[in-house]
Amino acid sequence: MNEPVIQIEGLHKTFRDFWLRPVAEAVRGIDLTVERGDVFGLLGPNGSGKSTTIKMLLGLLAATAGTIRLFGLSPRSRAARARIGYLPELSYLHPFLTARETICYYAGISSLGRREAKERTEELLSRVGLSGVADRAVGGFSKGMARRVALAAALVSRPELLILDEPTSGLDPIGTREVKDLIGALAKDGVTVLMTSHLLGDTEDVCTKIAILSRGRVAACGRTTDLLTRTQDARFTIEGLSEEEAKALADELSTRYGKPVAFDHPSVPLEKFFAEAVGAAHD
Repeated sequence: MNEPVIQIEGLHKTFRDFWLRPVAEAVRGIDLTVERGDVFGLLGPNGSGKSTTIKMLLGLLAATAGTIRLFGLSPRSRAARARIGYLPELSYLHPFLTARETICYYAGISSLGRREAKERTEELLSRVGLSGVADRAVGGFSKGMARRVALAAALVSRPELLILDEPTSGLDPIGTREVKDLIGALAKDGVTVLMTSHLLGDTEDVCTKIAILSRGRVAACGRTTDLLTRTQDARFTIEGLSEEEAKALADELSTRYGKPVAFDHPSVPLEKFFAEAVGAAHD
């Protein structure tokens, strides 16, 4: 049996003041398991403990109690850190470096050889859609373009675990779709993804599993489809019915089963409609 990529058991984090008095209990007994190949969404309102949990996963904070294992290792071990890529919510890039130079810089930090670094840089520039502006200084980039550079930098070492904090922040709808497609492609390649987002539609689109935190505890956790499917209800889609025919059928079903029956008209997601409209305008 393969060991989980992330195993969290009984995790607590209490912040204390100068005199070691407890000030805030940010995490209160979290248990989570992330398996290899999962796209796992860590959700919750502000103050729910998401950022604190991420910092403990990255080894930036020590837990007050409980354990975290990454690939069976301590999150503070060099061996575990070497297998992780991280995209913070706010990315600070050197404004005078070009996109190509920025990614090459991170490739050097990751100890890639010169030739491999160059090849990896070109591969990632293409993958995040920045090949055409690779030699522009990132200081002149929009927030969305800078976000793509930061994402490429997080991928440069071919991480087995990719931690993304608000990955679609600042992106337009087309860029958002491309990033979500990229996350899906990475998962198919065997990369495990842990992401946080306040954009629940984006999370629903890409995450195979989710955990919702509230006041430092897990309020809900499981496969996305299992949590969102309402098995006690049923919806039928029949093509070509007029409004009158649909209403008559709803009345007939209501009479037959003695239960209220509602009907609606199917719609496409706004993101899909937007992409189609923009694509049609470019034809």
